[in-house]
Amino acid sequence: MHQGLDGKKVVATGGTKGIGRAIVLAFAAAGASVVTCYREDEEAAAALEKELDRIGGTHRVVRADVTSEDGAAGLAAEAAETLGAVDVLVNNVGVDGVVPFGRLTPAEWQRVMDHNVTSVYQVTHAFADKVADGGSVITVGSSVALRGRANGVHYTTSKAALIGFTRALCKEFGPRGIRVNAVAPGLTETEPGAGLPPEAVSRIVGMTALGRICQPADVAGAVLFLAGDTSAYISGITLNVDGGV
Repeated sequence: MHQGLDGKKVVATGGTKGIGRAIVLAFAAAGASVVTCYREDEEAAAALEKELDRIGGTHRVVRADVTSEDGAAGLAAEAAETLGAVDVLVNNVGVDGVVPFGRLTPAEWQRVMDHNVTSVYQVTHAFADKVADGGSVITVGSSVALRGRANGVHYTTSKAALIGFTRALCKEFGPRGIRVNAVAPGLTETEPGAGLPPEAVSRIVGMTALGRICQPADVAGAVLFLAGDTSAYISGITLNVDGGV
């Protein structure tokens, strides 16, 4: 069965690096028109624009801080100008946080929550009336939400919140035929080497049934599945993409 993504109009946040970049390029390669955003790295944005030009189609890379209401509203306005209605919205923006709970400050807690939870609310709220009936909303979470992680209480909490967000919102958007799902990657090698110590890589590989670390393309494949025709009766789920940890 064909995924039916050719001609779809897609917005994906945080699309210039790592998982987000893989998602944007996968949609573009499937024939979709894509608007994505970045916060600071102009070089990465320019590199993505060149790659999208090579693929061809109607695409746009805009600067927006989606942790703020104004930033999310600005992205929605840019997307409306470029795409009109949106068929697929992908919430990908997020940050990590590694600190023992005893040293977890309110500022660090808020930083992670703003990026990993508030941005999802701000963007989805800004696009709520712009996602076409029968469309799809997909959020990139983390499989750590189901396992927990030492030195990452705030990060784990933020990703767990996205499971509840997904389950609740699917019930509100369902009458419009809009499906709401999440993907939960395991530790992902977002760049070659990813800065991971060899011993950490060996430990993770040893815990993983498939015997390798998750790659951005693995997550992109799951996102395209949830956006496509073959998942037409799937809503409210969190799909683990962790290789069987």
